Amino acid sequence: MTRFRHASESWHLSRLRSRNLAKDPSFRWGDARRRREEDGFTLVELMVVIVIIGLLATIVALNVLPSGDTARIQKAKADIATIEQGLEMFKLQTGVYPTTTQGLPALTSAPAGIDASRYQAGGYIKRLPDDPWQRPYLYASPGRHSTADIWTLGADGKEGGEGVDADIGSWM
Repeated sequence: MTRFRHASESWHLSRLRSRNLAKDPSFRWGDARRRREEDGFTLVELMVVIVIIGLLATIVALNVLPSGDTARIQKAKADIATIEQGLEMFKLQTGVYPTTTQGLPALTSAPAGIDASRYQAGGYIKRLPDDPWQRPYLYASPGRHSTADIWTLGADGKEGGEGVDADIGSWM
């Protein structure tokens, strides 16, 4: 009769017999015990994997988040360039830039005081975009930097600033 070192060995033996592994000439009992001990993952192995995944997620987040700010700045510059083109077309057809009071909406619909026959049907831009921080672009004519200035105050909505809070204007 076989003596078992552990209570679980009798269960394991019956499991092996049901699979007919014990009759296999290449089968060795030590291998079965080793396989049973190697089944699954240890807590340490799982913790190492979780820490590695956390580090990778942190690295990705640190590299991806600043690109959102860069994209907003690039969008603001592209919007300002589009508005400038509309202003130039407005000036070519009407002879003057819209006044500060008429503002940028003069690019989408004819403002009061402009000869409607000289105004381009449909306007000079399809729609007036908001800046990337969901505020309207600012406009002044005459401006401080040129005959017509278009700008946004950046992420903070205040004049001046650095980085994403810096003002972005047509004169830059």
